[in-house]
Amino acid sequence: MQKLAEYLENAQQFERLAADEPNPAIKDQFKKQAAAYRKLAERRARFLHAIMPGTW
Repeated sequence: MQKLAEYLENAQQFERLAADEPNPAIKDQFKKQAAAYRKLAERRARFLHAIMPGTW
């Protein structure tokens, strides 16, 4: 479960960075990184047969 929480925290961190970034190219990269971490979290949750936070 620790990895799952870390992936979600990283996704949130990149989403915050994207929200604050004025440069569109960098903002896009932050958004892509956040999406990648969310995808990792989803895969980890499926592997652990866990319910993703926010999907209840």
